[in-house]
Amino acid sequence: MSTAGSSGSRRAAAALGAAAVVALTACGTDPATALQVAAEAERVLEERTGVPAMVSCPGELAAEAGAELRCVLTPEGEPVEYGVLVTVTAVDGDVLELDVQVDDEPTG
Repeated sequence: MSTAGSSGSRRAAAALGAAAVVALTACGTDPATALQVAAEAERVLEERTGVPAMVSCPGELAAEAGAELRCVLTPEGEPVEYGVLVTVTAVDGDVLELDVQVDDEPTG
């Protein structure tokens, strides 16, 4: 059985499979905190899909190109989770450019 909400979330998750590049302001060479990374990922993904989602990250993200952090995305009102890979693509002073890639399929 499919409801409008769950099909909407599936469409949103499918749209999230594409990468999004965002900028995050860090403090010099200090890593970005888990909360900073999660908040920026939530903002850009909701902006792209119109569907609110909660992103949680387990730790800090190093302020260096190529650094990666695996996070978890939970679409609002849905009992599923998707993996999210956040990668630092460039560092310009205090600004980190991030690539946010959501897995195509839910975890578990």
